[in-house]
Amino acid sequence: MTSQLNVDTIVDKAGSGGTNVKMANTSTYVSDGGATTQNTVQGLIKVWINFDGTGTPAARDSFNVGSITDNGTGSYDIVFTNAMSSANYTSQCSLNNGTTDVSGAHDYGWAIVDRTTADFRWDAENASNSQIDLALLDALVAGDLA
Repeated sequence: MTSQLNVDTIVDKAGSGGTNVKMANTSTYVSDGGATTQNTVQGLIKVWINFDGTGTPAARDSFNVGSITDNGTGSYDIVFTNAMSSANYTSQCSLNNGTTDVSGAHDYGWAIVDRTTADFRWDAENASNSQIDLALLDALVAGDLA
């Protein structure tokens, strides 16, 4: 016999709210199409950041980022608040000169280098392969937390 639980709010035993509700690493959910299940925890983004790399780098918003280290023109260390389990995580990044016109975005390139469980270095370059500070940088990391 199957069961169904219908609730408006989930709270912990103390009734203090949903912030203390825990999910096991093996928790699964049924996909949108209903044909498969996936591990909920592994599917979550573990780190993300949107920051301005000009002047003193500053995050506009972020998750699981402790700090940004400025290594010089166009080079930044993104330091995680909570470490990854290994340096074999994946990352996606985008960058722009900070204007709403993204047609010039192809004029820039980047590399994620020096990955560790605690951070990664991000180098941004212009079309001439010279490192450059840019006003709009985004990154996210997927993988397993330590």
